[in-house]
Amino acid sequence: MHQLFEGRRLTPTQRRIAHCLVRRAADVPFLSSVELAQLAGVSQPSVTRFAIALGFDGYPGLRSHVRQLAPPGTPLDQEPSNPYQQAVRAEIDNLRQLASLLADPGPVERAGRLLAASRPLPVLGLRASAAAARGFAYFAAKVHPDVRLLDEGGSLLADRVDAARHAGASALLCFALPRHPREILAALGHARATGLTVVTIADVTFAPVAAHSDLLLPAAVGTGLVFDTVSAPMLLGQVLLEAMCDALPDAQAHLEEFDARAAARGLFVD
Repeated sequence: MHQLFEGRRLTPTQRRIAHCLVRRAADVPFLSSVELAQLAGVSQPSVTRFAIALGFDGYPGLRSHVRQLAPPGTPLDQEPSNPYQQAVRAEIDNLRQLASLLADPGPVERAGRLLAASRPLPVLGLRASAAAARGFAYFAAKVHPDVRLLDEGGSLLADRVDAARHAGASALLCFALPRHPREILAALGHARATGLTVVTIADVTFAPVAAHSDLLLPAAVGTGLVFDTVSAPMLLGQVLLEAMCDALPDAQAHLEEFDARAAARGLFVD
């Protein structure tokens, strides 16, 4: 199934359909385009455009192709033979651990609702965590009306937290990955003192930021290379973004509007 999407640049709406196809692969051969649209939370024309983007005449052609697909192969089981492979295998183990934690979706769903309800939504990440915060904020801004990225420390950080709170923010999302800067602890303590609910993605449940967080979502980092690898925290950020989209009733409409504007402007290369 994944081979259908390799090498193709899909819009956020089309990614949502693709994810639904993968999750419901056994059911797809028997679903109509309307049923698939309902499962994916998109419009029926979006399903048709998705099939055409994959090179089919329409959804019936895509469905016929899916019926002919063989089950995907199993991953290789051989042991890693060099440090680079060992680092990748360790990161895969981190992802498996994250998948196990997500067997209970309750904490992520609760976090998604908290973030969706906050207007504005401050997203905090300093030093090594800045890239994760910036990536989340970039995509969140496509569905949330007011996302404020806080990726620089210093004396102005508390001012920016105050400004978000005075503007109506009710929650703050923090990415806290090793090594943990002292100023992030001060920033979270200040945020909670102002009345913000702090949701934190951290490497472990007992990270230094735990005492300053109302809801902590853990995702392990890899330590086998010179610098930590953060595939699991980054993926958890995207999962949290999905939960936030589910809690925003107009998220899909915003995405489809963006797709239409991007197409009209020729924003992306086909």
